[in-house]
Amino acid sequence: MLVPLLKRIIRFPLKSRTNFLVSTAFFTSASSVFYRYSQNRRFGLSAMSTNVPQLPISWDHDANTIKSETDRLIKEAQALDDAVATIRPEDATVENVIIPFADLENRHSALIGQLSFYQHVSPDKAIRDASNEADEKFTNFSIESGLRADVYKVVHTVYQNVKKNPSLVKDSETKRFIEKFDQQYRRNGLGLPANKRAKVKELQQKLSKLSLEYSKNLGENTEYILFTGEELNGVPDDVKAQFAKIEDKSGVIKYKMTYKYPDLFPVLKFASNASTRKAAFVGDQNKAAPNADILIQAVKLRAQLAKLLGYKNFSEYILDDRMAKTPETVMNFLNDLKGKLTPLGKKEITSLKALKSKDLKERNLEDDQKYYVWDQRYYHTMMLEKQYKVDEVKIAEYFPMQHTIEKMLGIYEHIFNLKFVEITKENKLYNTWHKEVKQFAVWKMDNQENPEFAGYLFFDLHSRPGKYGHAANFGLRPGYTDLKTGKRVYPSTALVCNFTRDTKDKPALLKHDEVTTFFHELGHGIHDLLGKTKYSRFSGTSVHWDFVEMPSQFLENFCWDKRLLKQLSCHYVSNEPLSDELIDSLIRSKNVNGALFNLRQLHFGLFDMALHTSTDGNVDINDLWNGMRERIALLSNGGVITKGFGSFGHLMGGYASGYYGYLWSQVFAEDIYYTKFKNDPLNIRSGMEYRDKILVKGGSGDEMDYLVDLLGRKPNSEAFLKELGIQK
Repeated sequence: MLVPLLKRIIRFPLKSRTNFLVSTAFFTSASSVFYRYSQNRRFGLSAMSTNVPQLPISWDHDANTIKSETDRLIKEAQALDDAVATIRPEDATVENVIIPFADLENRHSALIGQLSFYQHVSPDKAIRDASNEADEKFTNFSIESGLRADVYKVVHTVYQNVKKNPSLVKDSETKRFIEKFDQQYRRNGLGLPANKRAKVKELQQKLSKLSLEYSKNLGENTEYILFTGEELNGVPDDVKAQFAKIEDKSGVIKYKMTYKYPDLFPVLKFASNASTRKAAFVGDQNKAAPNADILIQAVKLRAQLAKLLGYKNFSEYILDDRMAKTPETVMNFLNDLKGKLTPLGKKEITSLKALKSKDLKERNLEDDQKYYVWDQRYYHTMMLEKQYKVDEVKIAEYFPMQHTIEKMLGIYEHIFNLKFVEITKENKLYNTWHKEVKQFAVWKMDNQENPEFAGYLFFDLHSRPGKYGHAANFGLRPGYTDLKTGKRVYPSTALVCNFTRDTKDKPALLKHDEVTTFFHELGHGIHDLLGKTKYSRFSGTSVHWDFVEMPSQFLENFCWDKRLLKQLSCHYVSNEPLSDELIDSLIRSKNVNGALFNLRQLHFGLFDMALHTSTDGNVDINDLWNGMRERIALLSNGGVITKGFGSFGHLMGGYASGYYGYLWSQVFAEDIYYTKFKNDPLNIRSGMEYRDKILVKGGSGDEMDYLVDLLGRKPNSEAFLKELGIQK
């Protein structure tokens, strides 16, 4: 998941870039991927960790400096608004209107991103609270600034002048900036009369406050559930060893399971007691209870906002600025998939129910012939073990976290011609928000005699109180060209995860799906680092929301290639890679119950669309959430009403009427992989072509143009349907 920190940057909502081909003959074996740059002739590793052209972000803010810096940035932006508003329309030019705004946006973007990021990761609650308050201030100012008719009058004059005389602007990225800049004012309702603009402002501010409150409720959530050792039968011992032990009121020692993924998922996958799985699932669904009402309020406010702005519904408003363009296009896409996947999903349910019946019979337990939502992870895992010989716990022994990270970075180094150099705590450049965070300087190695700095990468990998609870990439600082000096300003990006920790007996071990998650999130990070644009608003992942997941989904495929699994794996005791037998079993299991997985995604996507295609927001959200799960995902709720939409952070974090984008962008990801990489994932020609035609360009152009340039044709869904098992 990409978390768009910069989506609320002052005034400009963003989402929280030389071709070089090397002969593959240079690489004599696949193993060279992991040490290809270990001996640079003139520019060694030590230099790469110290001779950087830009110092890393400094993480020395306290609550008071966050507040003062927030006020300073807003004051500076306010002053620019006031200055531009005094320019007569006949005197307005690109140079005295657009460039000052672009320069301010560039300069402010890094600090705004950082000040907003603290709320997700700081161990200090006072800092997290100050960060949340700063986020709210930035958003409120952005709303006010975006509704200034006096400023828009000047901006729109420049836009019209450039439209009439394109020769006024020489480069295409600046033209795109002007178009997007003018468009965002129009989408804020600047064509409306003053009384309606005031209502738009009011609605936007209410929505902003709700979004921040929703996010804070999740980030600060400390809920848990207690289980006895017997209730946790089947859960691996190393998982239980990480649960705190608490004595309940009756004096019984119980295990404390939080709703963080490293706690929750193993219980849902391995607890043989169905009541335990049900309690864990329902508890997780109903956590952060106030958020359910917050989302309901937000849906109604969004419907009102869309109507004010001249749209039928909120979905129509959002999709007007996406690749898909209309709700009809999205609904046709999702319903077509639903029709193709449902027959296969029903077959998968039949197989899983048979497995459940057999399991219950062997354990002399009653079988009610139902298949519940809390059964899915457990019996899917059992099917993988019994029918495909995939032992998730055993396979995890081959993915010790530190080793896997090193090998994974080696793959990225190879295909994108990069070098990751860790900045250790002994290095004067080491500067992070927490002592456990890993920091890297990333370099592009197109010219090995004179590497090009790409930016900074941070890994924050383990859970702690108050920290963001899932796995996500946060773009901290976008890259851009300083408009005054012409010098490059380099990006910084962070992966925030919640993996298990080392124990006294063994290192932290990653399940294969966690390895895939890591590949996915690092895909966002690499997109951030490799984007090379003039303006920060187009940097890296600042593409349309229904394209933003594509680079990460594309890279997930690498976790299913036999050659790469050999390279990635290394048993934490024997140092042996995964055997051919284990790898073959794992690969065969890739699309097991794939229809059900994607029907679950369709449940989320269609639920999202049902909320946001409503003309007034008055929907029965409980019925939609629970009823659609049974109708679409084919899983029984067991008569239990849950409010999982209260922790469905996507819908309050930038993906409202946008969750379909995960499946939409998957079409492009599979097409690229099958066309360019499937036969040879480590082909550096393909990697560099993909890097320079997709990643480098960020949001500076049209994504469909990128795809046509890379593929030599328009993308199609053939590979996607093959992956889903719909098409041979």
